[in-house]
Amino acid sequence: QVPLVESGGGLVQAGGSLSVSCAASGRTASIYSLGWFRQAPGKEREFVSAVTWSGVKSGTTYYAEVVKGRFTISSDNAKNTMSLQMNSLKPEDTAVYYCAASKWTFSSTTAAAILTYYDYWGQGTQVTVSS
Repeated sequence: QVPLVESGGGLVQAGGSLSVSCAASGRTASIYSLGWFRQAPGKEREFVSAVTWSGVKSGTTYYAEVVKGRFTISSDNAKNTMSLQMNSLKPEDTAVYYCAASKWTFSSTTAAAILTYYDYWGQGTQVTVSS
């Protein structure tokens, strides 16, 4: 098992910035990718970003088009943490943000965006952007 705990989030005005973090524990050696997904009320969970955690592609990042250029994902393998820096936030970014871990290494954004490829999920943290 790989427990994941998100932190950060909160309330911010449109145009502002916020950061969310994810701490992994347990059998982290089995993890090859980490990702962020979000789910707004009444909507399906959607991909935000992912990063390759280990292996030859370590550090490779993937972003959904709607956040590209505004969000930056990073990871710290020594601390078993991952962060998502969110800038230029919009009201439509309001959602519960979930950290996820995968035993797969992705070769494309399309692959990184598939929920069923992720084996472990955090409980989520709320991000609210007011207009």
